[in-house]
Amino acid sequence: MRQTKTVRSDAHTTADSTAPLKIGEVARLSGIGIEALRFYERSGLLGRPGRTASGYRVYDRAVLQRLDFIKRAQVLGFSLDEMKQIIADKQAGKSPCHEVREIVRHRLAELDERMKEMRRYRNELGAALMKWEETGELDGQVCGLIEGTQIEHGNPARKGVSKRKPRQ
Repeated sequence: MRQTKTVRSDAHTTADSTAPLKIGEVARLSGIGIEALRFYERSGLLGRPGRTASGYRVYDRAVLQRLDFIKRAQVLGFSLDEMKQIIADKQAGKSPCHEVREIVRHRLAELDERMKEMRRYRNELGAALMKWEETGELDGQVCGLIEGTQIEHGNPARKGVSKRKPRQ
């Protein structure tokens, strides 16, 4: 017995690649949720979409390229403000590449510093554990091991990597 496969055809994606896209279609094609799309619009990362007579958002297909840029920039660690500045530079006719390199240089320097702090903290924590292993049990208000330990550098994982302010 021969089986046939039914293939669903989306008229907007196959037949007419210039037709405007509704927000649900943009979400489906980009893999980005509808609420995130609205947030990007409010944040200025996406231009204001057109509206149908009934008020639905309609987007040009170029929005898919912008969303791809946003996803890639997020993976690289760019903040929304940094992305907005990069987009604004490009729209103003300036190449944003110099600014992008500066942001990443700054971020790498911060990461290098955090990694040094993490290594110092790891060494201190390792030394404390070795001492605790020798001590065994120690009475205290809750746990004498913790109460009697001095860690100079604290946990750097609780500190965040700062976001560099975009130039104005």
